[in-house]
Amino acid sequence: MDLNKIRKDFPILESGIIYFDNAASSLTPEPVLVKMLEFYHQYRANIERGVHRLSQRASEEYERARAKVASFINASSSSEVIMTKNTTEGINIVASGLNWRKGESIVTTAMEHHSNFIVWLRAKRRFGGEIRVIKPTPLGLLNLEDFEKTVNDRTKLVALAHVSNVLGTISPVREIAEIAHRHGALVLVDGAQSVPHMPVDVRSLGCDFLAFSGHKMCGPTGSGVLYMRGEVVDQVEPLSIGGGTILDVGLGDFTLTKSPERFEAGTPPVAEVIGLGAATDYLRKIGLAEVRAHEERLVKHMYEGLLKIPKVTVYGPEPEKRSGVVSFNIGALNPHDVALALDISSSVMVRSGFHCSYPTMREVVRSDMGTVRASLYIYNTEEEVDTFLAAVREIASSLA
Repeated sequence: MDLNKIRKDFPILESGIIYFDNAASSLTPEPVLVKMLEFYHQYRANIERGVHRLSQRASEEYERARAKVASFINASSSSEVIMTKNTTEGINIVASGLNWRKGESIVTTAMEHHSNFIVWLRAKRRFGGEIRVIKPTPLGLLNLEDFEKTVNDRTKLVALAHVSNVLGTISPVREIAEIAHRHGALVLVDGAQSVPHMPVDVRSLGCDFLAFSGHKMCGPTGSGVLYMRGEVVDQVEPLSIGGGTILDVGLGDFTLTKSPERFEAGTPPVAEVIGLGAATDYLRKIGLAEVRAHEERLVKHMYEGLLKIPKVTVYGPEPEKRSGVVSFNIGALNPHDVALALDISSSVMVRSGFHCSYPTMREVVRSDMGTVRASLYIYNTEEEVDTFLAAVREIASSLA
């Protein structure tokens, strides 16, 4: 992994900033932007609508990007890959599209991003079922025994994040999926924080649905993916229908076309999808195992460095059980004040607040202010971590 070469693909880093807000959104490399501009410069047209050469080329590039994504997560077929705006839209497609019945339950956890939590609360309102929430340990770890006790034959769906966006905890998705499937339940995985950072194989995980966002994995905003295992497609109604989703329309009825087109109503974000395909090319060239190893080294250095600073509280498990995400607080300082101080003093960009996960804050972090969150990616360096640690140390030393 040539870190210096990688950093040259991100011109924004030349300004001297240290970008540690990757859990919110990654930076986008030049090869991805070049591929998107190729669309606008050379074959700007709508897809699947025309027989002229521009439309044909745009359609080919769009479907090529879908195939790249399918290969990236080891889907069985491109037809299992639905293009969305982001992780949130993918989860909502499932939540709104499943045929919920009274008496069924949904099992989720207290470590979810709101996008993978409030949708199930709304589903409960609609079908009158039960939401069963599994609480993690004080370090933010999930126990398989809790899933064994909670999932039963009335469970319709188990929904959980592969990696916590607050604590970086990596959850045992494969084992949880096995428990769910023994009871006939479906499994939805929020992969927003895992797919960009480590090898993810949907067939190995055993999930039925996997949602993730392009903007967190070197792709553009407005691009995302919902993987839907082929055998469960017919169990989900599309969130939107319209142009491009139908096979036939009469005056009194209509017939939807097959997946994935049936889930992609209207004109999609063509350039963004093509850019997402280029982002998968970029990450595959580096190697997801290399990306994971690089982040493991950096997060260990960051985690251990923070633990040595007086008045700093670090949340979540040890580095071996987390991704490149570290949440912490400095004494009683407001996390927003700390984030602003890091920016002003050292040009370090971090996230602060509740990170769209109030349940995690209440059940694990137990903070009414939230946390400061530093999150790493492929272009970050050990020297940047050192600068960050020095800045945190200086802020902490100012406390009486």
